[in-house]
Amino acid sequence: QVQLVESGGGLVQAGGSLRLSCAASGTTIGSRAMGWFRQAPGKEREFVAAINWSGARTDYADSAKGRFTISRDNAKNTVYLQIDSLKPEDTGVYYCAATGLHYSGLPTRDTYAYWGQGTQVTVSS
Repeated sequence: QVQLVESGGGLVQAGGSLRLSCAASGTTIGSRAMGWFRQAPGKEREFVAAINWSGARTDYADSAKGRFTISRDNAKNTVYLQIDSLKPEDTGVYYCAATGLHYSGLPTRDTYAYWGQGTQVTVSS
């Protein structure tokens, strides 16, 4: 059974930084593309960033370009999301997602097979 557990969220002042982690268990993420999504209060879940199986290719939402960095360490079975220059509008629950095995390229928004429970990020102004 694939389990994804996010961590690293919290309360931070605007302008600060956070590094979110997504640790996988029950499987290896080595051949899976991985992604991060977020859901702000009262809004739908939205795509933030994705990374292919090797880490060589990444994709970002326009709102994430320049301040968010997705990375992965397949040896540690973990994916990361570095968020710099945090803004109050970054507040929300951040979810990690994984595709099925042997996924080449970058996934579309609706091709993720597994989801974590999320970690709360709150940015105060």
